[in-house]
Amino acid sequence: MQHKLGFWSVFALVTGSQIGTGIFVSLVSLAPFGIFSLAGWAVAGLGAISLSLVFAQLCAWMPKTGGPHVYVHQAFGPAAAFFTGWTYWVISWVSTTTVIVAAVSYLTPFFGNHTTTNLILGILLLVAVTALNFRGVSTAGHAEFALTMLKIIPLVFVPLLGLFYFKLENFTLDDTHASLTTGQLLSQAALIAFYGFIGLESGTTPAASVENPSTTIPRAVVFGTLCVAALYILNSVGIMGVMPSAELMRSQAPYADALRSLIGGNWHLILSLIASIICIGTLNAWMLTSGQIALGLAQDGFLPAFFGRTNKYGAPYISLAISCVGIIPLLIMTANNTLAAQIDSIVNISSTTFLFVYTACCLAFFKLLAQKHIPTSFSTLAYGSVALSFCAWVIYATPIAILAVASLFTLSGIPLFMRAYRTF
Repeated sequence: MQHKLGFWSVFALVTGSQIGTGIFVSLVSLAPFGIFSLAGWAVAGLGAISLSLVFAQLCAWMPKTGGPHVYVHQAFGPAAAFFTGWTYWVISWVSTTTVIVAAVSYLTPFFGNHTTTNLILGILLLVAVTALNFRGVSTAGHAEFALTMLKIIPLVFVPLLGLFYFKLENFTLDDTHASLTTGQLLSQAALIAFYGFIGLESGTTPAASVENPSTTIPRAVVFGTLCVAALYILNSVGIMGVMPSAELMRSQAPYADALRSLIGGNWHLILSLIASIICIGTLNAWMLTSGQIALGLAQDGFLPAFFGRTNKYGAPYISLAISCVGIIPLLIMTANNTLAAQIDSIVNISSTTFLFVYTACCLAFFKLLAQKHIPTSFSTLAYGSVALSFCAWVIYATPIAILAVASLFTLSGIPLFMRAYRTF
């Protein structure tokens, strides 16, 4: 018998999908922006909270496994739903790759920074977490809750300690960004910061495995995203205020380096291990989500039926295995000796592609409001408008090259769509 997930397990899934890799890699990528990094977190946080309210309402209307494509299907039909679901599933592989890269980077004090070693460790982590998810949503969800509790140590203790050593002069604008306008700096910083909130909707994907999903999931999504936003602001101020931006840009493990500069000794080694475990928690959340996305797509006829096969634990084992195999080539392609070189382009492309999915969901939100003739309050229109405006603004400000690459993830589904078109 499959056990259902409760509020705290869904809350852990929502926060676990965001916290971990997002804050770890974003600190490095935002370092060149100086004080604009804080403004970027504020704008991205407002957009993320508004989006969480949109997803909370959509899930309350349609508590069904699969997440975003379910809502787009209801509003715009099967074609739009297919490309939304396909994009969401494939780009989740890219996000998972970044998670693994960050998890391995925090193990470099123990294993050294060697490309081959890092690649082997990354693949082993991926296979192990995939195997855990073969045990079903309940096992993975409970593991996620335990891993989420570990995040309290580095994500609260270290930045709070850093506040006592805060130096505003550490927030310096890098020379390579000095020629940008204020608007360009803010939009680029917001795009990078928003990567930390990717996964805010993850609690909607296993809806069929959640107790009272129409009420449990909306509360977990909104509360989880609010907690994430507060932690990100605290961590950005605490860590970036301690380390000079030039030093932070070169850091392989920002939290460990910050703690070493604050109190010395070998405490940074313990923190490195904890930080890696946190990233593994994020990896677990994303693998769970990836399997549920493909399961939902198969149940709705958008992927071949074998994607929907489940084992005795209710886990979509074929979908999980295919996701695992699909991520390995990405790990090989991103193998590199510097964390910054591995993540900068991935963060921008991943954030932009997810924004395509979020924009489609915002449009579905407004269309369903009209279709269902639901009494609409000012607050509903306000958070829906803020969410849609945020997505449109960041996409508009994104360089054409990044938009083009991000679009390829959506377009890659055309062959499968043409093959399945006759069944729609």
